[in-house]
Amino acid sequence: MTEGTAPQEILVATGNRGKFAEFERLLGSFTLRRQDEFELLPAEETAPSFVENAILKARAASAQTGLAVLADDSGLAVTALGGAPGVRSARFAADAGVSFAEEDRDAANRQQLLEALRGVPSGERQAAFHCALVLLRHAEDPIPIIAEGVWRGEILEVERGHGGFGYDPLFNVPEYGCSAAELEAEVKNAISHRGLATQALLRRLADA
Repeated sequence: MTEGTAPQEILVATGNRGKFAEFERLLGSFTLRRQDEFELLPAEETAPSFVENAILKARAASAQTGLAVLADDSGLAVTALGGAPGVRSARFAADAGVSFAEEDRDAANRQQLLEALRGVPSGERQAAFHCALVLLRHAEDPIPIIAEGVWRGEILEVERGHGGFGYDPLFNVPEYGCSAAELEAEVKNAISHRGLATQALLRRLADA
């Protein structure tokens, strides 16, 4: 596979089944492999930015499998919290010392966000989901394909909806008047941070 060739088989470097399901819908023309098919040592996500962490994850997974890898690093940045939880979005509650079962991680993170925003009025709860995608053709790929997407909204004071995952029940989408968890999957995939980043990635691949 040459540097300019788009790989047809791609390992998606995420253990998040919700993310993988979204990528399956967004990248239907590719053969996607699950991370749990392999015994991978997790990459240490020590970088301060989404792009840098995505590169770390992609290189680690590609080095261990020999496959082309798509890595996503994404999270929620809340203006009133100075951009937090940011790259620590998946670990927001744990960083605050909250104890929870692994299957309750999303709920714990949402509760921690509500606690952090206690007393912040509705007009000051602006937030944005950010997504950075990195596609490596091989572990030493010197020209990774990088695509990003941003989805702007605001944080609700109570959860709404049962779809999606992560912070979706708390993320209000003003143009639709509902939370991200209340959107149909097709609509969410068209307008979300991950959807926008994937659209940009596909354009990059088409031009490769």
